[in-house]
Amino acid sequence: MDIAALVESYGEKAVLAAGGMVIGALFGFFAERSKFCLRAATLEFWHHTYGEKISVWLLTFSSAVIGVQILILTHHMDINSARQISATGSLSGALIGGLLFGAGMILTRGCASRLLILSANGNLRALLSGLIFAVTAQASLGGALSPWRETISGWWTVDGGNARNLLALTGVGPWGGLFFGLIWLIAALYFSVRSGWGLWKWVGGIGSGVAVALAWGFNYLVSTNSFEVVPVQGLTFSGPSAEWLMRVVSTTNPAIGFSFGMLPGVFLGSFVGAWVGKDFKLEGFSDGYGMRRYIFGAMFMGFGAMLAGGCAVGAGITGGSIFATTAWLALVGMWAGAGLMDRLIDSPKIVVSSVEAANSARIAP
Repeated sequence: MDIAALVESYGEKAVLAAGGMVIGALFGFFAERSKFCLRAATLEFWHHTYGEKISVWLLTFSSAVIGVQILILTHHMDINSARQISATGSLSGALIGGLLFGAGMILTRGCASRLLILSANGNLRALLSGLIFAVTAQASLGGALSPWRETISGWWTVDGGNARNLLALTGVGPWGGLFFGLIWLIAALYFSVRSGWGLWKWVGGIGSGVAVALAWGFNYLVSTNSFEVVPVQGLTFSGPSAEWLMRVVSTTNPAIGFSFGMLPGVFLGSFVGAWVGKDFKLEGFSDGYGMRRYIFGAMFMGFGAMLAGGCAVGAGITGGSIFATTAWLALVGMWAGAGLMDRLIDSPKIVVSSVEAANSARIAP
């Protein structure tokens, strides 16, 4: 049965939700098994270690870019209808939001997608942080924090269309995007070989990127076979987290669609991945300082994601794979914010610990 028949039989909402569940489960499983995490990748970058974490991120990112550009070149997708391209964007929101999100993921020791995956593994710290992230995201979208978001977003805007499409701005088109993706894939292969062989690093990293491309292709396919207006969207976690929060606490539920199935799909796929890898383990907070750190980090990420137009996956990889200008600016902000927060919060502790260890070695008999 083709997609048009499925839409006719079950309706757009049900088909989108079912597709979101399947694609979300694939992403959750591969991301859990590969330990995909932007925060870990940024730390390896800023510490100049270039190991397995940055390899996984590069494999995911390059696979998503290549997959999306192939969809465009084979006429299975048109990015001009995607929100990250067609709507007016905010460059100030992308940069400042990216910086805040990057700083927040250092404090919570994981980005939004990683928190959901760790929650499925039994990590109660991640579960609490994820809930606070969702509350803050909703407050930023239409609650107490929305005036701040709107003000910052209005400082520097960019029109929708070619102005938000880096491939159109540079004139290289999808072929240029594909070439760029291949360059990043070569870099990913180099760092992957350098950091050692690992089956799940390769399969999981590439699989996570393919899931991002599948999300774009599936949503576009449904939109072209629907009698209703279906927004073309990709894999993201900030908006769906806020939507699911409203379904729990409000009688006015958001419309069912791709996000409705995607979030529980990621949780289920992550749980299966943890069960396969025997990674399930209940973990909590060890002290009050740790809890405060996670709470503030989740708040930074929730507000930052809504400013930036997406999280580490939604803006960084999903938006980056279609070369949305604001998404790339947000991604740069995330890497910079993570590096700055690590230097301010965690790096001094590493230096102190090293000095104390050296002093202990010198005075030891």
